Amino acid sequence: MIRLGSNSPTRALLLNKFNIDFIQNGGTFDEDSITVKNPKSFCYEATKGKFEELYKKYGVEEMPLLVADSVVTCDNILLRKAKDLDDARRMLKLQSANKTSVITCMIYKTKDIELIDISSTTYEFEKFDIEDMNRYISSGECMGKAGAIMVEGFCKPYIKDVRGYESTAMGLSVEKLIPYL
Repeated sequence: MIRLGSNSPTRALLLNKFNIDFIQNGGTFDEDSITVKNPKSFCYEATKGKFEELYKKYGVEEMPLLVADSVVTCDNILLRKAKDLDDARRMLKLQSANKTSVITCMIYKTKDIELIDISSTTYEFEKFDIEDMNRYISSGECMGKAGAIMVEGFCKPYIKDVRGYESTAMGLSVEKLIPYL
């Protein structure tokens, strides 16, 4: 049994998919306090901030703690969660017919080990159909997702090429975590 320090339903879905027992306790770390613009550095700082908050609250004596964060980058631009539907549209237009990377950082700590991993999965997308994109945006599914993308949903039919784990793109590099459980 591990403690998932995240409010993400997608991360919970991934742990369930891989039959990993967990309880979910997210935090309230303010990512807006991070000033770095480099996507990889931002992702690490966000994960570290979330981890420190939850480690202070729960520790690892009762059960290991797993915390993760993801960001999206396209054309070297850091794409976070969309502020509104127009912001989601801007991000999706940037990624259409382009390469996009999802960077996921995770920290897993037990009484005996600490694993820090930063991984990325890069997608090359076909051009998004405008009507399909507008339906996706209108549905609101794009909200709460880094870069407004959903590789397991809207983006899936547009994937031309992929390098890396789908789980990394969904917010948790489960294949890299499993050997440490």
